[in-house]
Amino acid sequence: MTALLDDGVELLDRSLAYTRVALAAVRPATLTRRTPCARWDLGTLLAHMDDALDAFLEAAGGSVRTSTSPGGPGVGAVDSLQRKACALLGTWSGARSPHEAVVVGGAPVAPGLLVVAAALEITVHGWDVATALGLDHPVPPALAAALLPVARATADAQHFAEPLPVPRGAPDDVRLLAALGRRAAAG
Repeated sequence: MTALLDDGVELLDRSLAYTRVALAAVRPATLTRRTPCARWDLGTLLAHMDDALDAFLEAAGGSVRTSTSPGGPGVGAVDSLQRKACALLGTWSGARSPHEAVVVGGAPVAPGLLVVAAALEITVHGWDVATALGLDHPVPPALAAALLPVARATADAQHFAEPLPVPRGAPDDVRLLAALGRRAAAG
């Protein structure tokens, strides 16, 4: 593996561990709750996350077909996400000689960049899930600090909301979420 891919897999592992906590609290009755994602309820967000994990898994094969919209939230949405998350980490952890580039929508992307983008997406949507459920589950400071440069470099490509202003000296988790159009309480 390359250094970027090694670092990406480590971030992916931490992002999955963080998000797992929020997913464990999802119940069928909570699927209609609003999320920080405009116009998405929790069920739609879970369907999007499931679709994104499919794409990140597909990337390990060297190319990704682009999808225009997620499917519906199935009864086993959380179980599906957990299975795919384990497969994703296992696939990228075992990548000995990854593709020189993964083709995403016709454009080449370095595998390491793709894996750190996956870690970013998983972390931020884990926060979205936690917020929808009313959980006090901030992004861990070290994970937020590691993902902040990724957010700044890839936010447009990942179709997150417009960045929000943050006060000077705001903690990294607040700055990370604001870079992706989310507002977290500072402190």
